[in-house]
Amino acid sequence: MTHTLRYEPIPASFYTRTRDKLAAQLPAGSLVIVHANDIYPTNADGTLAHHQNGNLFYLTGIDQEETVLLMRVGENGSHEDTLLLRETNEHIVIWEGARLTRETATQLSGVQDVRWTDEYNALLAAWVPTAKELWLETDNHPRRLTYVQTRNERMAAALKASYPDVKTSSVYPLLAAMRLVKEPEEIEQLRRACRITGEGFTEILPGIHPGMGEWEMEAALSAAYIRRRARKFSFHPIIASGADTCVLHYITNHKECQEGDLILFDIGAEYGGYAGDMTRTVPANGKFTPRQRAVYDAVLAAHRYAISIMRPGVDKMDYERRIRVFMAGELVKLGLLTQEEVDAQPENPLCVRKYFMHGTSHSLGLDVHDVTPDSVVFAPGQVWTVEPGIYIPEENIGIRIETDILILEDGTEDLIPNAPLDADDIERLMGV
Repeated sequence: MTHTLRYEPIPASFYTRTRDKLAAQLPAGSLVIVHANDIYPTNADGTLAHHQNGNLFYLTGIDQEETVLLMRVGENGSHEDTLLLRETNEHIVIWEGARLTRETATQLSGVQDVRWTDEYNALLAAWVPTAKELWLETDNHPRRLTYVQTRNERMAAALKASYPDVKTSSVYPLLAAMRLVKEPEEIEQLRRACRITGEGFTEILPGIHPGMGEWEMEAALSAAYIRRRARKFSFHPIIASGADTCVLHYITNHKECQEGDLILFDIGAEYGGYAGDMTRTVPANGKFTPRQRAVYDAVLAAHRYAISIMRPGVDKMDYERRIRVFMAGELVKLGLLTQEEVDAQPENPLCVRKYFMHGTSHSLGLDVHDVTPDSVVFAPGQVWTVEPGIYIPEENIGIRIETDILILEDGTEDLIPNAPLDADDIERLMGV
């Protein structure tokens, strides 16, 4: 049986370059060890679907469980790479399907030295004692929620216990900085993911109507995405109607939408490991009320303002502050804040957080909330969401508008140009 992929993979030369770039930042004598994500159990003999560690995929293009990358770094950025794979057999082929061979792994990753994982401990015993520094993966994201110990963390702890005298460092900050700026091959994958995201939404939009279940919209989107060769949603979709438009991470999608409801779609398709991420808010009956339209237009104005100031050299924190200032003016116009409240904090009106409580942008790539350094200045090649929102629980109005933006040398590119933004366009497509 031949191992095939649903998506068109990035050429192996890309992964060779990422390893070259990483090695060039490390001192001679370094040993890098990066593991695949775990397969997580459910109950009995069940497991969750495997989702690959983004850093391992970024360095190898390998989307398979129980994979390990070892990089031995020499002088002047030279390096010798070894890829360890779970060895396939007739039983695995019958029950789970084909797995990568050594040859196909080399074709995907560019790594010439491919072995089976049963050599892992022997290689550590040979290479760790002579290494000057071990570079292990620890997730240092400031908002990370650590409910379980990852495979990388578990293996790192075991290494430190077995080799206490060897210096260890985290490779995470280096990879986060590298992944922030996308290479041309990555941008093309992101364009595909974003195009699928927008096309699927635009396809189902005319069929939305009062009485339709949020789950029915989710099913229609899933079908539209998979037909276009997406593997899955890039995250659990948010399809929230009525009062739940004000719940930022509503994911149950279990209600029927009602006449007069707004429906907030926060959705994305995954293509080739890369994520699309889009939010649109639409009226269930195809027609905004005057108040819904006013709030929608305020969010859209903030959305367009954010894109207008997203330029190379702009500090991300200052960008967020400037958007809060802009949003404050919109909230005053809507009668939600007073001018006096805003004037009390003119340079950074935190009072907007009553109605706009989240940030405007996060990096996008192999992860929906992609890894980023602690401090960020916008630069060409970065891809960011732009997703301002206004949430008024007492009026059952929650509106968020999100698209994905590639920063260019002299401007930006909207990666989801095929999904309606203007309220008039939404109403037209819904048949009003």
